[in-house]
Amino acid sequence: MVQAINLKKGMIFSQDGKLIKVLKANHHKPGKGNTVMQMDLRDVKSGAVVHKTMRPTEKVDLVEVTKKSAQYLYNEGDNYTFMDTDTYDQYEVSADQLGDDIKFLMPNIVVDMDFTDDNKIIGIELPSTVEMTVKETQPGIKGATVAGGGKPATMETGLVVQVPDFINEGEKLVIGTENGDYKSRANSQPR
Repeated sequence: MVQAINLKKGMIFSQDGKLIKVLKANHHKPGKGNTVMQMDLRDVKSGAVVHKTMRPTEKVDLVEVTKKSAQYLYNEGDNYTFMDTDTYDQYEVSADQLGDDIKFLMPNIVVDMDFTDDNKIIGIELPSTVEMTVKETQPGIKGATVAGGGKPATMETGLVVQVPDFINEGEKLVIGTENGDYKSRANSQPR
């Protein structure tokens, strides 16, 4: 048993006979009243996402999860195929199970796949950042800085990211998978 205040993104717990994956967990202290945990949760089986508020002291049963390293290969319709990097076994994961993670799936990306004790796939865990190419954006502005307002850019997977004004189409960027934010240009060295 673990208290709700200790739940983090990616953790999986059992509640009312269902496996629930934590998508987002925020500690919230309203002006008046007690502290609460506001969470976005996904039912692993149905893929349904709900927003739930829990007391920090509320307890849930964590589910033991086995992680396997796997490489994303391809998708056919709503099924995404991954290959275990150790055994070369292939696994299909539905779009419902992946949710918004689909927008970060690049060819050959290595992810951690989560399995239950009875070897059922629960989902995947992405690396903290991915490199993507800008497919479409407004032309870059010469002399623009990172501090500017920014502009939307559509990445090669269809993900739309706010980027600085100096970014152009065709550039490779580092994108955070936690909330889909621009981190830096790929291969840029600190000065």
